[in-house]
Amino acid sequence: MSDIQTHEGFADFRGYKTWYRITGDLASGKLPLVVVHGGPGCTHDYVDSLKDIAVTGRSVVHYDQIGNGKSTHLRDKGADFWTIPFFLAELENLLIHLGINEGYHLYGQSWGGMLGSEHAVLQPAGLKGLIIANSPASMITWVREANRLRLDLPADVQATLLEHEKAETTGSPEYKAATEVFNNRHVCRIVPNPPEVTRTFDAIEDDPTVYGTMNGPNEFHVIGTMKNWTVEARAHLIKAKTLLISGRYDEATQACVQPFADNIPDVRWIIFEHSSHMPHVEEKEACLDAVVKFLDPIG
Repeated sequence: MSDIQTHEGFADFRGYKTWYRITGDLASGKLPLVVVHGGPGCTHDYVDSLKDIAVTGRSVVHYDQIGNGKSTHLRDKGADFWTIPFFLAELENLLIHLGINEGYHLYGQSWGGMLGSEHAVLQPAGLKGLIIANSPASMITWVREANRLRLDLPADVQATLLEHEKAETTGSPEYKAATEVFNNRHVCRIVPNPPEVTRTFDAIEDDPTVYGTMNGPNEFHVIGTMKNWTVEARAHLIKAKTLLISGRYDEATQACVQPFADNIPDVRWIIFEHSSHMPHVEEKEACLDAVVKFLDPIG
């Protein structure tokens, strides 16, 4: 990767700044791949491995959504500010800023895939290939499945989680330690987590504004503004060629992903057998290879 050019910059958006990084050459002849991170409220760090796709001659664009990472932080903003339309507009602004809005691919991971699906149902002419990775089509299903997965945790862990949720003390060390048991099974099965994953978790800890507002204290106790979100009834509007990615042990279970598979007209689905929520980390080479093989025939 050392001989592949990179460029960082900021896109102005409504008086704020969206940080981005381009790995490779946007004018290479292959459509660029834009990577949309999860959360809501994560950073680009944990999906950084996707930059390696640039060795195939395709440029890769990472960015931190506003409120996160290297972009403008707004700790004083409330639920009325952090909305899907806001993040859709930020994405569109970035595409225009980079001059790639007439031809690009999108890789959305977790919340990024949810945002990607919202983008795709609008049928933007420039979107040629869509990858929805480890994302639910409905947060109601996500919560139901998370509760099912919790039942398989050790009894003492379940008791700790429930006790602190009832007491609204989810910031306690005991609750966070119990949360890690779930994360090590269903979020990232590489323990200790790789540095890029740790950087993202540390960033959420440092500024939980977006994550806490839209999601909640963790991956399975979803009490934020996204708790009733769904795209199930609109998924059939996605016209771009679509690849679904999930892990066998994923918190985005097969039930979460199935509506995408059932309703998107041009879709295929790969389940990575040794991964949970981060196949791009847990089975990096196989995951990136699958993405390349999906995108190359499209352009």
